[in-house]
Amino acid sequence: MSAYVFAAPMIPSVPVESSEARFPVHRIYCVGRNFAEHAREMGAPVERGTPVFFMKPADAVLPGGGEQPYPSATADLHHEVELVVAVGRDARGTIPREQAGDYLFGHALGLDLTRRDLQSAAKAKGLPWDIAKGFDRSAPISAIVPASQGMPASDALLWLEVNGTRRQAAALSDMIFSVADILHELSLRFELRAGDLIFMGTPAGVGALLPGDRWTAGIDGFTTLSGCITATPHPV
Repeated sequence: MSAYVFAAPMIPSVPVESSEARFPVHRIYCVGRNFAEHAREMGAPVERGTPVFFMKPADAVLPGGGEQPYPSATADLHHEVELVVAVGRDARGTIPREQAGDYLFGHALGLDLTRRDLQSAAKAKGLPWDIAKGFDRSAPISAIVPASQGMPASDALLWLEVNGTRRQAAALSDMIFSVADILHELSLRFELRAGDLIFMGTPAGVGALLPGDRWTAGIDGFTTLSGCITATPHPV
């Protein structure tokens, strides 16, 4: 019987709608620049070519949103609302686009929280910007709705409001790369596994979240998620 040098941490997990079972998180993949208007607002070219991928650690998930302290080392925390895809079975090699649906467990709604000042500083120096994306509680997420129970409409509105003011809104059909495209492209680069989450990219309108702000996000006809920033910023 093997033993660890200290108690192993619990596996990060996300609730599943209408179930007592939970979805164990293996990896979190994120898609950058998947809405044309957001790419433009970030000063990036709008290209169909190759998707932009980055990752967050599995334990960055914040199931159910709720209260969240302002993160350390930043003075410019930004919200990015996204459709989230949950992978339900291992992929053995490349996933053909036409078979992508076979690998879906379900869908959720999430936020890709970003320390924008750290990202901008890293970009200016040509450095990786993992530190801007992969921090604690940087991935608030709703319960996962199994595909067997329903799926968001292909043109459903994805949106986010802060303190009652709408900041982000776009139809899911505005995504440059579809879910099938992304599963195919990821499987060319990684061994996709049951438990993987994919944040599918955010619309234009990203902006700052401040201590005391309350946010609400939704995918019309599918699900909602809400939370608030509860503490003053840490010194930078």
